[in-house]
Amino acid sequence: MGGAVVEEGPTGIKAPDGGWGWAILWGCFVITGFSYAFPKAVSVFFKELIREFGIGYSDTAWISSILLAMLYGTGPLCSVCVNRFGCRPVMFTGGLLASLGMVSASFCGSIIQLYFTTGVITGLGLALNFQPSLIMLNLYFNKRRPMANGLAAAGSPVFLCALSPLGQVLQDHYGWRGGFLILGGLLLNCCVCAALMRPLEVPRLGSGSGPGPQRPSRRLLDLSVFRDHGFVIYALAASIMVLGLFVPPVFVVSYAKDLGVPDTQAAFLLTILGFIDIFARPTAGFITGLKKVRPYSVYLFSFAMFFNGFTDLTGSTASDYGGLVVFCIFFGISYGMVGALQFEVLMAIVGTQKFSSAIGLVLLLEAIAVLIGPPSGGKLLDATHVYQYVFVLAGAEVLASSLVLVLGNFLCIGKRPEAATEEEHHKPPEDVKVDSREVEQFLKTEPEKNGELVHTPETSV
Repeated sequence: MGGAVVEEGPTGIKAPDGGWGWAILWGCFVITGFSYAFPKAVSVFFKELIREFGIGYSDTAWISSILLAMLYGTGPLCSVCVNRFGCRPVMFTGGLLASLGMVSASFCGSIIQLYFTTGVITGLGLALNFQPSLIMLNLYFNKRRPMANGLAAAGSPVFLCALSPLGQVLQDHYGWRGGFLILGGLLLNCCVCAALMRPLEVPRLGSGSGPGPQRPSRRLLDLSVFRDHGFVIYALAASIMVLGLFVPPVFVVSYAKDLGVPDTQAAFLLTILGFIDIFARPTAGFITGLKKVRPYSVYLFSFAMFFNGFTDLTGSTASDYGGLVVFCIFFGISYGMVGALQFEVLMAIVGTQKFSSAIGLVLLLEAIAVLIGPPSGGKLLDATHVYQYVFVLAGAEVLASSLVLVLGNFLCIGKRPEAATEEEHHKPPEDVKVDSREVEQFLKTEPEKNGELVHTPETSV
């Protein structure tokens, strides 16, 4: 439908695994950086907003919460838009909305208006950029897709390290209104990234071979992914994981201050975490792309979640600044592994054709968990005044998600009727007449020819 006809992998198109794909990767790197780093970077302006509007910190914190909720919660809407209009028009619109939200926010006279402009409009704009960029990355890369996912995911820590100091400089020189106006201009770079998202071209056949291959028609939001046990297990595990994944970075600075660490040293913990994260994501992508490792990407993702949960549990025993530094190093490694693998595994499970719908539904489920996780940690802290309990809760949730994924994966494989499948493979073909044009069309629609990953028991959950 519309402009999406050639963007969602029409039959007969093979993923280039290079060429213009590197431009797609760069665009995805920038979009991922803006999408994940922006909600955290705007927190630099919170003190100015508190002073001007006479509000509390919890009131300003809602700006970041609404941004994240829009980024995750509008997943199905993004899927419908991409399937109807295609990736490039949706990303252009998203870039304009993201910029418009921040520019409008610079003229706001109340915190409620900021909720709508910075939170809703900019959040929706970033969401309309983030999801289509991942879809395009999936179309342009197949053999090198794990590496591409890792490099694109590295945009988040890189932009966080850049945008936070930039925001502070803008606030010091131009105030929060001038800073918001300039950041709105920077978000127009999302439109530049949208221009890079060139649809894959359908190969032309000879004049006597009939029309070129066409993509099978699809629903605007394909709910049939819920029939795939692998997708259901992944969605459940990812939702449980998000309950605890973002909790430690939120509380680690306050944890350090509670131990008597000076403010500047406490804030430096997030810098350490982010620096390690920058290198962990592409490294995890390269390792996953190895020929002997890639078939077991689901198990590697399970290990990354287990590693992250175990790190949270050990971090709860830290009693001084050195212990928290060690915690941030290992948390950065495990957090980077999770960030690099989460969408790669989803792509491997559902394939190219259903990925646009699958990622939207997963992000919606994760949005609910994002709104529950950190607040529940805060409630526990208010009730106990013990930071260790918060880290133990977060670690237990992430550990539970890893067990759900690995056990679900193992049990699903165990239930597959392998004997019946082998029998079908060895069964001699029936003597039926097949038209030569049907054979030609069948060869053009093989998964290997279409640039899609052939599902093995290990990658299909």
